[in-house]
Order: sequence, then structure tokens, then C-alpha cells
Amino acid sequence: MKKIKILFLPLMFLFAPLSTVNAQAKVAHIEVQKLISEMPEVIAAQKELKKLEESYTAEMETTYKEFQTKAQTYAADAANQTEITNQSRQKELEGMQKNIQEYQQTVSQDLQKKSVDMMKPLIDKAKAAIDKVATDLGYNYVLDSSAGGSVIIAKGKDIMADVKKELGF
Repeated sequence: MKKIKILFLPLMFLFAPLSTVNAQAKVAHIEVQKLISEMPEVIAAQKELKKLEESYTAEMETTYKEFQTKAQTYAADAANQTEITNQSRQKELEGMQKNIQEYQQTVSQDLQKKSVDMMKPLIDKAKAAIDKVATDLGYNYVLDSSAGGSVIIAKGKDIMADVKKELGF
């Protein structure tokens, strides 16, 4: 029995500080993706990006229709033209098609860059608000409880309302 007490006593001193540390850590959670998607600035940025995308789409459709019209005209008139003219026209159509594909890639890259440029400051603003609210409320840890986040169970306080209040919405 004495051997058990002698063995148990040092273990108790070893684990006692760990339980004290765990008892002092305050944990909260927030769905970061939901917060960001509900921010008015993000909604406005998404609308602006959608308008830009629609503008690019309309421009691409016009260019593609022009290509199709020219291709149909050349195809209908191919029998009446010389081989050299038909080859020249074919090269012209291939060049137009290549330009359309390059433009599509440029548009895609431009939209992605604009999205990153617009969203990064807003994401940073949300993270700063989360940090401020967590500090003000005395939380040591704030876990992201979004789908696919790093939390399995979120039973702590959800600080979504407090962060929205900090952001002014």
C-alpha cells in the first residue's frame, strides 16, 4: 500500500498543474465562413464581381458569335474560292479561335485576381474583429466551427453575434 502511495503522490504532482492549466483556458467557436459570407462588404464585393463577370461573358459571347458567323460565311463560300484563299481563311479562323481561348484564360485570371484583391482585406477585417472580441471576452482560443473546420464538437460559446456587432452589422 505504501508503494502505491509513493508512486501515486509524484504522479499527482505531475498532473495537478496540467488540470489547472486546462481549467483556465476559455474556448469559444465561430463559423468563420458564415460570418464572412454575411458581411455586407463581402456581399457588395460579390455583386461587383458578378457584374464584372457578366460584362466579360457578354463580350466573349459577342466575339464567339462573330467567329461563328465568319466561319459559316467562309464555309458556305469555300467552293467558290481558291485553295489559297480557303487556307488563308482557315488560318484566320484558327487565329480568332486562339484569341478567344486566350481571352477566356485572361478573363478567368483577372476575375480570380480581383476576387483575391477584394476579399483579402475583408477576411483580415473579420479575423481582427474575432481577435478583438475574443480578447475582450477573455477567450484563450477561438475555433473555426465551419464545415470542414478543425472542430469536431463545438459546445463553447458562439461569438458570432458579438463579432457581427463589432463589425457593425
